[in-house]
Amino acid sequence: MAFPNLQWEGLSVQDQPLEVLKYAKETYGGNLKLACSFSTEDIVLLELISKISPDSTAFVLDTGRLHEETYQAIQQCRQRYPNIRFETYFPSTTQVEKLVEVKGPFSFFESIENRKECCNIRKVEPLSRALANASAWVTGLRKSQSITRSGLAFAELDPAHGGIPKFNPLSNWTDDMVWDFVRQHSLPYNKLYDQGYASIGCSPCTRPINNNEDVRAGRWWWESPAHKECGLHPLKQSGTTNL
Repeated sequence: MAFPNLQWEGLSVQDQPLEVLKYAKETYGGNLKLACSFSTEDIVLLELISKISPDSTAFVLDTGRLHEETYQAIQQCRQRYPNIRFETYFPSTTQVEKLVEVKGPFSFFESIENRKECCNIRKVEPLSRALANASAWVTGLRKSQSITRSGLAFAELDPAHGGIPKFNPLSNWTDDMVWDFVRQHSLPYNKLYDQGYASIGCSPCTRPINNNEDVRAGRWWWESPAHKECGLHPLKQSGTTNL
């Protein structure tokens, strides 16, 4: 699939996300889905897409090990955006039961392979179901989040899910820009950010960060930064194409 050259890099960084979302919504319509973990980035995208199309679809991957504060953020967003359809996908009960029976509840601390196995069961497989009927999807990924995301484009083809387009409207935004938007629009947000968390996933695999650490340092902190992806965003696969 060949994408048009829309010259989004020529827009102001502040204006890029809305234009990317407009293009995605106009091109892929009702089957465009927003991946929503209720990070500040995702809530910014909820606010933006609600201005374009209030009846859009967002999906939630409930791993079964989320923080209480994350569920509170989910409820606040459901109340703020009553017209957005929030789909929820849980991991396979059978797979989770087998994993815990064989390896226990904290196998992910023992090796990268075990951690990726847990992520695959709780996140990657549910994502495949979430995107089964999607024409394209939107994420809150940003270049500055980690070294694994430094080459992030506004849009890519996603070979892991049938080659559908994957849009990253906030690619060029900084952490300060995200928080400025949250405050300017009085958006709800996960209260764990007030406790020093900078990137929030499953409860056992997330911790607050220190002042001198990068925003992803609290995710799987026992691993090398080069390994800190769960499999939802295999950014370095061949076949990805920039818009």
